[in-house]
Amino acid sequence: MPGSGRLPAATTWEDPLAEKSAGPRRGPLRLSVRTRLTALHGGFFLLAGLVLVVVTYLVVSNELPAPAQYLGDDASLKLSQVAADVESVPAEATTLPVQAVPASAERVATVVLTDYRSSTMSALVLASAVALVVTAALALLFGWFMAGRALRPLHTITSTARRLEAGKLDQRINLDGPRDELKELADTFDSMLDRLAGSFDSQKRFVANASHELRTPLAVQRTLIEVALENPEAGPVLTKLGAHLLRTNERSERLIEGLLVLARSDRGLSARAPVRLDKVVRAVVKLTAAQAKEAGVTVETRLRARTVIGDAVLLERLVLNLVSNAISYNIPDGWVSITIGATPALSVRNSGSNVDEREVAGLFEPFRRGKPDRTGAAEHSGLGLSIVRSVARAHGGDVCARANPNGGLTVEARLPA
Repeated sequence: MPGSGRLPAATTWEDPLAEKSAGPRRGPLRLSVRTRLTALHGGFFLLAGLVLVVVTYLVVSNELPAPAQYLGDDASLKLSQVAADVESVPAEATTLPVQAVPASAERVATVVLTDYRSSTMSALVLASAVALVVTAALALLFGWFMAGRALRPLHTITSTARRLEAGKLDQRINLDGPRDELKELADTFDSMLDRLAGSFDSQKRFVANASHELRTPLAVQRTLIEVALENPEAGPVLTKLGAHLLRTNERSERLIEGLLVLARSDRGLSARAPVRLDKVVRAVVKLTAAQAKEAGVTVETRLRARTVIGDAVLLERLVLNLVSNAISYNIPDGWVSITIGATPALSVRNSGSNVDEREVAGLFEPFRRGKPDRTGAAEHSGLGLSIVRSVARAHGGDVCARANPNGGLTVEARLPA
């Protein structure tokens, strides 16, 4: 307030670009197992070499004679006599001046022995250092190849695991070699694959039996309801109840059919064949023309020739679910756009109500529904996008979705050619 005599509270200003200017944060350096084993091998070899060099240096240093130990009393006397004889030689008899000869021969011997000792130790240290560096480099190279050879069975296990699919569990490692830890790991992995293959075969038989056991009673119920509705003596209450039961029965049939398709696509593809995706889209657009006309939705297509190696029935179900959902979850006088390209292979966009971006990922989960205004259609069971994702992954691809700014969704299916 004016006149209050108080200073305004200090505010802290942070630069919004400070974090960006600092650059991306780098995580810790991750080295492969082969690199770590090589570094460990080279480090131990270098440490052992250093210890050997130090021990050699100490031994040679102790064995080399020191000037004080080498020059005793007798040696000093003889050197003194040699020095006296040198001094008695006339200057004309030598090319060197007499002053060039040291006065003390013992001092000369001390200097010579000291230089010899120093040069010997220096040469020893230099040669040891060069030999240590060369052998350390060779040890690193040898350790790299040995680590690669030791880890080769692990690469075999990894590549085999990557080639496995839900519907194709015939790959085995069959590792040859001695009965060591890696051989035991590979055999355990093969045993696990045998058990998984047996489990998937049991699941296939269960799905086939469930398909027959569940569809037959529902078909019988639908027939009985339709016969009852055709009875002229049926009153209005029975007719209304029969119509409601018929709709419920049809929804149960769609739910069971969706579950069976989902289970089939989750098992993977048993056979693959070239499928023209553009022809599948044209057939689905004709199939859903009545649904689009009834909903007042315009369907636009931009198609090109695109071949996908896979299952024609499952690919048709993928396209049908996307187009049917795009028509059902729309607005009056809305639109649906279907595009075939290289990447993504199929894109389906539609108008509609606004969808929260945080809820888009949950739409691919089974029986997950968004807001009531988007999933109010009673004829849908909540498995449409789940089946789409399962079929796409069974073909080696994937599917993603994003909310459009003006409402509706864009679903893109990436399928390998």
